[in-house]
This record gives sequence, C-alpha cells and structure tokens, in this order.
Amino acid sequence: MDIFVTGGTGYIGTRLLSALVARGHSVRALVRASSSVALPPGVAAVPGNALDPATFAGKLDAGDTLVHLVGTPHPNPSKALEFERVDLASIRASVAATKRARIAHLVYVSVAHPAPAMDVYVAARTAGEAAIAEAGLTATILRPWYVLGPGHWWPVALVPFYAIAEALPPTRDAARRLGLVSVAQMVRALTHAVESPPPAGTRRVMEVPQIRSAQTD
Repeated sequence: MDIFVTGGTGYIGTRLLSALVARGHSVRALVRASSSVALPPGVAAVPGNALDPATFAGKLDAGDTLVHLVGTPHPNPSKALEFERVDLASIRASVAATKRARIAHLVYVSVAHPAPAMDVYVAARTAGEAAIAEAGLTATILRPWYVLGPGHWWPVALVPFYAIAEALPPTRDAARRLGLVSVAQMVRALTHAVESPPPAGTRRVMEVPQIRSAQTD
C-alpha cells in the first residue's frame, strides 16, 4: 500500500514507519528538512509543513492512506496553547489536504473521551475528529489514553487500581475506556487500521479494548 505519514519522527511514528516498511508497504513521511535524518531506512522523506496543507497536498495521490500522528510531546495542562496551535491545526491541515487529493483513507490518533482530566487536550482532539466527520472522509480514529513505552512507564504503578476499577460495575466502562496501552499495541493497531480500512465513506473508531486486541497477519 502507499502510505503517507505525518508526525513520523515521533514516539509512535518511528516505530510505525519501521513496521510498515518491514511489511512491504511504500512509505513516505512528511518532515522538516532538518528531520529527514531521523527517518528509518526505506522511508522516503517529503519536505513540508504539517500545519500548511499547501505544502503537501500535491504530494498525495488518490489511492494513498494518510496516517496523522502530529501532536505535542508529553501533553500536560500547561501546553493548552500548543494543543490548539499544533495538534488541532495539524489535523485540520491533513483533512484539507486529504479532501483536495481525495485519498482513500485517513487514520487519526485522537484520545479517549470523555475523561476526568486534560480537558483542553481532549477538546482539541475531539475537534479534530469533528473536522474529519464534517469533511465526510473515510477514516479510522484511534482513541488511546496513555501509551506505555520507553520513557513513558510511570503509569504502570496504576495497574492494580485499574484492575480494581475494571472489576467493579460502576467504574468498569471508564476503566476500560481510559486503560493503558503499550506502544507495541499502538503500532499493531495502526498497522491493522492501514491494512484493513473501513468501507468507503465511513468512519471507524478503535477504543482502548480494540487497540489492545488488534492483530496483523
């Protein structure tokens, strides 16, 4: 498949790029000129600005899948302005580029919601989902809460509390929706989303349980 990735040099992105190349896909990544050296072998660099659709819409083809991974690193409430300036602006740019090129499928990493914290971050990501819906795009939306991996292990201490919450009917649904996923599970779920798109014109949502259980052949 022909896959175009924004945010490919990030925490999830570099791992996903390597996985897609290993599975035989043709992969291009949108990068700033200074970031192309960070791409894994086998990935073609496409210079451009993820906030400006005019810089990359012309590099997309009708049969492409676009995976949007741009986001503010280590999100926390102090970065509210960045969520608007980067996270929301970039998905709106990808939606505009997708509509212009009429690509086949947009894959977007959003966030689990409703949630008891990070209101501004959740608002920016759900606004991104709304932009996709308003554009009528064929899309898969993934909604993780926290992605465990190198440098991101501290929530492991919460695992016993999650187990208790999932065992109790009043808190079960929220505990599952806001559960922890690993970066390996995210890569598998994204790969599954890319390789098994939803029917044309529809939008599919993968919550935490679906992210955890996603498999690739």
